Amino acid sequence: MPLLRHILVNIPTLLVYHNNLYIYDLPDKFNAGILRDCLAMFPWVDMCPYVANMGLGPHINETGSVLTETGWHITNQWVLEVIFHNRIRQYECLTDNSSQADVFFVPYYVGLDTGRKLWRQNISLQEQDSLLVEVMQLLKSRPEWSAKGGRDHFILSGRATWDLRREDDGGNQWGGKLLTLPEVKNMTVLLIESCPWENDNEFAIPYPTNFHPSNESQVVTWQAKVRSTNRPWLFSFAGARRPGQAGSIRDQLFDQCLKSTRCKLLDCVSAGSNCDIPVTTMSLFQSSSFCLQPPGDTPTRRSAFDSMLAGCIPVFFTPHSAYTQYKWYLPNNYSEYSVYIPDNEVREGRVSIEEVLLKYSEEEIGNMKEKVISMIPTLIYKDPNYKLDSVRDAFDVAVDGVLRRVKSIIGN
Repeated sequence: MPLLRHILVNIPTLLVYHNNLYIYDLPDKFNAGILRDCLAMFPWVDMCPYVANMGLGPHINETGSVLTETGWHITNQWVLEVIFHNRIRQYECLTDNSSQADVFFVPYYVGLDTGRKLWRQNISLQEQDSLLVEVMQLLKSRPEWSAKGGRDHFILSGRATWDLRREDDGGNQWGGKLLTLPEVKNMTVLLIESCPWENDNEFAIPYPTNFHPSNESQVVTWQAKVRSTNRPWLFSFAGARRPGQAGSIRDQLFDQCLKSTRCKLLDCVSAGSNCDIPVTTMSLFQSSSFCLQPPGDTPTRRSAFDSMLAGCIPVFFTPHSAYTQYKWYLPNNYSEYSVYIPDNEVREGRVSIEEVLLKYSEEEIGNMKEKVISMIPTLIYKDPNYKLDSVRDAFDVAVDGVLRRVKSIIGN
């Protein structure tokens, strides 16, 4: 069997919908105008290089022996709205006639808009929510919204649910209020992390990684590379301690890794280490059979997707890091591709991570690794400048998921 066919037949079969999709033509203050404010997005980083190039960020030219030669960028984890918007502009079933549309996309960069205001001093809640309120008023004034009450509309946020569910305007509450608006509860909302026990209209889609292939051979070449790479470390961890974070198990993971001769640690705050350099983190993940993925500020972290991209089997410590989210992307049987160790057992010192992982045979590890590698195409976002008809990526899975949901709600 040719290599390309061998790789692609391992991609999960997806039900493809070819419904007409309409993109609202919003004033650019809701999207492109936010990008022009890139210097003010974060107080500690210049986001302008990252929102450029359709959201992919700068090309990585120094790949060494770690990355393949093409398809790699320095992509910020918060820019998914930009990537998604540029991808959906090339969707094969777009229509300019809203009366012929089956589903409607709202290209408001709510995550970037909210994010640029989270750390600003002396900003009123009215100013913080101004664009959100305005876009909702605009939508409700349109006949496309009135026809189904927004149930055939969807929106995307490149931030996690926890940044977008401010309940009211009192006190010193965190974030925006997108997800608490009554109108939005009718919509389908895509986020990099959802809240599985709250709204049933939230759906998690993968964090963006640094790999954005422009053709099928780049995907195949990368899968072949991570399949054949030597993995001298049983497990590894890239991250930082969280001494002031209640309930965190980071200290225990650090300590267990430091005591083990089979673990490789990348301390993201130590001198000389930089976890923002893709070659550094991908080198670690490629050299490890298992990659520890505890919660960060939220239940999931981008590192989980980076490690799976490297063919490393993720080790999760709470179901909410993956299993209760990403249901359009990850197998229902989590033991096919990952390991679960309850965080309370780690916190209380009742489990040795090394001993748990040593119980897996070489055959079991090989099968799990192969499952992870077969998932890579649907966990990445292709370069919006190109079409890859034979490779369905995370964007394709997301749009199909939205169409399925809209169809189930409103019918044909």
